Amino acid sequence: MPKVVPCMWFNGDAEEAAKLYTALVPNSAITHVQRNVSDGPSGKEGSVLVVEFTVAGQPLVALNGGMKMEYTHAISLMIHCDDQTQVDSVWNAFLAHGGKEEQCGWLRDRWGVAWQVVPKVMFEFLSSPDRAAAARAMQAMMKMVKLDVDALRRAFEGKSAA
Repeated sequence: MPKVVPCMWFNGDAEEAAKLYTALVPNSAITHVQRNVSDGPSGKEGSVLVVEFTVAGQPLVALNGGMKMEYTHAISLMIHCDDQTQVDSVWNAFLAHGGKEEQCGWLRDRWGVAWQVVPKVMFEFLSSPDRAAAARAMQAMMKMVKLDVDALRRAFEGKSAA
């Protein structure tokens, strides 16, 4: 059965990015490094061409494509966190390594890759049959930068912020 594996484009620092991602997110590892077999647009013979790795168990590929490409919000990588401790840990680790905060649980790493750091409970809130509660959670999320599980829960439950 074919498998879809996202391939991320870098300009000479694919291995550095893969090492950072696998260090920041639990259940992650580099699984293979492919080197260039000759000089070419992607680098000198022996330099890193492709890095295969997993982030939180999700297979990814980092490619040294030979030129700088810009990432957009059109695609992002979402990390489902078990609780606020995981949200804080992953969020703070990205920021400590050159990341920049955005809105609604989004941040960009130092290469410009968009990441969403989302507590799993957010999906429960948004899929609730209580549409008013789901809407309150969504409205609360829209006002946040890093997502706050307690504040989202209070909004979902219709409790005022204390």
